[in-house]
Amino acid sequence: MRRGRPFLALAAAETCSLSGTRLSTIAIPWLVLSTTGSPVLTGLTAMMEMLPYVVAKALGGPLIDRVGARRIAIVCDSASVAVVGLVPLFDLFGMLTVPMLLPVVFAMGVLRGPSDAAKQAMVPDIARLAKVPLERVTGVASAIERLASTAGAAGAGALIGLIGPGQALLVNAATFAAAALIVAVGIPGIRGAPELSGAPGARLVERASYLDDLREGWRFLRGDAVLVSIVAMVAITNLLDQAYHAVLLPVWTRDSGHGPELLGAMFAAFAGASIAGAAIAAAIGERMPRLMVYTVAFLLTGFPRFLVVALDAPLGLVFTTLAIAGFASGFLNPILSAVIFERIPKPLTGRVTSMNAALCFALIPFGGLVGGALISTIGLAAALLLTGFAYLAASLLPLGLKSFRGFDRSVADAGASVSRR
Repeated sequence: MRRGRPFLALAAAETCSLSGTRLSTIAIPWLVLSTTGSPVLTGLTAMMEMLPYVVAKALGGPLIDRVGARRIAIVCDSASVAVVGLVPLFDLFGMLTVPMLLPVVFAMGVLRGPSDAAKQAMVPDIARLAKVPLERVTGVASAIERLASTAGAAGAGALIGLIGPGQALLVNAATFAAAALIVAVGIPGIRGAPELSGAPGARLVERASYLDDLREGWRFLRGDAVLVSIVAMVAITNLLDQAYHAVLLPVWTRDSGHGPELLGAMFAAFAGASIAGAAIAAAIGERMPRLMVYTVAFLLTGFPRFLVVALDAPLGLVFTTLAIAGFASGFLNPILSAVIFERIPKPLTGRVTSMNAALCFALIPFGGLVGGALISTIGLAAALLLTGFAYLAASLLPLGLKSFRGFDRSVADAGASVSRR
């Protein structure tokens, strides 16, 4: 039970911060869309948060390795309380305009990037403390992520409809405060591994400069064909998902005569069904044929969601499709996380996982702009079909790239292969 306490604490902290983040990802686009009526401005606002998020996540990796993931998570989540709290404060005094909102969402992205990377970097150590397979820990973590997203999305629609999108972010600020407190109290300081240079096959060296740490993480990442393939595929699908979530689906909801309650319910249906998929992945993840499950899950997760909305299908069919897609998506993160963590030596965990995550997120800042621009030029239905077919093409990459065959080759301990001469 004692071994499991740090994992329970991390799970609770993730539940708090992710549920609040899901609320803000619905509240802020709806705020801009309902205020300005502009899909382009809605996409621009999403970009202003995600661009610094990606950059801060990439640059924060060496800092996580040096200072410690726990400390970074506590500091960033604590600072997020004050930053997110500015939105309801401006709203209260009638000052919440798009020019006032953009610097706030920029700061939100700067803080959220390192915080998310730090929590992810703690996973391998917590798995070792709990003495359970990495797939099980990543599967449970993914199930918790989906549960938090479900609660955040479901609550967001009702809360926005009740008190408005600006005041709804008070809850987001409270969730960041709870996450910082839980990490501070529930997760012990974890001793870092000795610093390596040129891993794998490296020797112990004195600590390099911060820039050298970044280069080392980049060299390791680009030298692993499996990680490079993951980055390419996930970056493309994340771009399309962001266009869907930040602009395409909110505009479809508004144009169909519905409010934020329906938007939140659709997000909740997807995330809620994904809990079951992630739970199954947690239970049997180490026995699954990774590549096959990963490919099928992506095919079910992507294209059908875009198609049913583009065709203005009945809401019953839309929700059924979202539930199937959500269930399939629950298998993705446990598989990806296990593959990634297995391939990275412990001394490089912070910088490589941060670099990997940042590159996977690199196109997200432009997703909202892509969605807004497509709607403005070719219309909503055509934009949904175009992005849906692009998602389908990306989902077929594992069948065409040989580098994905490394998914099913388990690396028991990447750090064990590092020589210490």
